Amino acid sequence: MKRTILCACASALVLLSACGGSSDPVVEAPPAAADNTVPASATATPLAFSQYSGSLTSDDRAEPLDIEQVQPPASETEEPIDVV
Repeated sequence: MKRTILCACASALVLLSACGGSSDPVVEAPPAAADNTVPASATATPLAFSQYSGSLTSDDRAEPLDIEQVQPPASETEEPIDVV
């Protein structure tokens, strides 16, 4: 009896695992417009700069940031921010 139930459950799992496939083609969203400049709000404070740089993702296909005109903000009074 237990063997029959076990075989029935195993058969059901095999049949159900075959379901769920779709023949619809996968449509990818178009890439967002490349904006390779650092926003002015990111250079307002050291905390804003750290949050902005921490939010950047690593993408080998993306254009590099244009940092020629960027001066990272510094503060003589604020505590250093932990780098994670």
